[in-house]
Amino acid sequence: MPKALISVWDKTGVLDVARELSKAGYTLMSTGGTAEFLSRNGVEVVPTSTVTSFDRLLGGRVKSLHPYIHAAILANRDDPMQMKELAELGIEPIDVVIVNFYPFANAIHSEKDIDELVEFIDIGGPAMLRAAAKNFKHVVALCDVSDYEWVVQKIKTHSLSINDRIRLAAKAFQYSAWYDAVIAQYFSRIVGELFPKYFVLSYERVCELRYGENPHQHAALYRELVPRGIVEARQLHGKELSFNNYLDAEAALSILKEFEEPCCVVVKHTNPCAVACAQSVIEAFEKARDADPISIFGGIVGFNRPVDGQTARKLSEIFLEIILAPAFSDEALEILRKKKNLRLLQIDLNRTAGAWDLRKISGGLLVQTPDVIEFEELKVVSERQPSEAELKDLIFAWKVVKHVKSNAIVLAKDSATLAIGAGQPNRLWPTEHCIRQAGEKAKGAVLASDAFFPFPDAVELAGKAGVTAIIQPGGSVRDQEVIETAKRYNMAMIFTGVRHFRH
Repeated sequence: MPKALISVWDKTGVLDVARELSKAGYTLMSTGGTAEFLSRNGVEVVPTSTVTSFDRLLGGRVKSLHPYIHAAILANRDDPMQMKELAELGIEPIDVVIVNFYPFANAIHSEKDIDELVEFIDIGGPAMLRAAAKNFKHVVALCDVSDYEWVVQKIKTHSLSINDRIRLAAKAFQYSAWYDAVIAQYFSRIVGELFPKYFVLSYERVCELRYGENPHQHAALYRELVPRGIVEARQLHGKELSFNNYLDAEAALSILKEFEEPCCVVVKHTNPCAVACAQSVIEAFEKARDADPISIFGGIVGFNRPVDGQTARKLSEIFLEIILAPAFSDEALEILRKKKNLRLLQIDLNRTAGAWDLRKISGGLLVQTPDVIEFEELKVVSERQPSEAELKDLIFAWKVVKHVKSNAIVLAKDSATLAIGAGQPNRLWPTEHCIRQAGEKAKGAVLASDAFFPFPDAVELAGKAGVTAIIQPGGSVRDQEVIETAKRYNMAMIFTGVRHFRH
């Protein structure tokens, strides 16, 4: 008679699967609380203690860790010697293992101390599941509730293929690896170990996406153990988000976090094309829209304040992919929901901290802490001090340029961008672009550069265009030439001591 071992913390769906297996002629074995649960609900089970000759040890820490249990799971049915050894010991093989683990991931969100938390580290469950997955040719390893129904139906009709078994084994090892990664991350975090020797991550799939960066690429969304940021956004309206939508929304969110005053950000292809701050949401939007009325088409617009009806009416006049905000008024929702494909995302800007910045490269992974430092100091290196208005705009432009692909230049005035130059192989070209884009508005504007000027040529261009102040990290061997150029055009110049490359 075939046997199934069931040992689960999450008992969702387990009654149905147990009853179906019982009807199919399986003897059901179980441990501790699972055995009690099944018996209480009328399912006949054999306690594992009848095989191991003990119920539990060490207050429940040891229940299924027994050679008779693991021999019954691991025995190779194609090896006569192994099967003879089982028979001599009176051990009957186990054909199905249904296991899920103690909820350590949930427990770490509670107020439990470390001594309490370690009791949520499952040892026996992962050992049994991994044993079943190793012996996938002969044992079904089942750990996901969503697989219960189709697997049981195939078991009953004797149609479970070798590919089905491998698929289930893969999921079992993935689940076990994820579980161990959660625990490893927790212990590294509490001792402040930033870059452990063995770097493990724990992500859980949220959904598959329609496609990746381009239609011929496949993609999926995964969330961290403690999800923060854009993955937590609540979609209030519109079609499902794409791979690029998530990237652009993340870019908008990262810029919004820089500003305390009402702010509007417009993003295209992860680069900001306009940023503006003002006294009200509607004013911030109008300033951002007017800063680049061409690039906003088909873009993503983000706010760090709730969107009201007045702003929603203005937004509805433009084709947009996404509007991101901490909240939307009822009137705003009524207006914006008339646009069928427009995605509306509600996000808590206070829950967006991240521990690492991860970049995949061929054969490896680059890991760094996020760029959260603005500047070491604001050191005026020019003869002329910036005015109060210039200083405010310089700091505004500096916060924006931090989020623009290098080499990056930002022109700004009155807390709004005039032009943004991104991702060029030298510093002169983005400066030329910004001056050309701003036109006459460049007069009286300020300029931010994400890294130092290796030559004074870009500063010369800015001076000729009428730019009155520049903020940059400093640190070039030609700093003095750059400062002298600024002096010739009576420009104020500030060094920050911090570079903001973004590759």
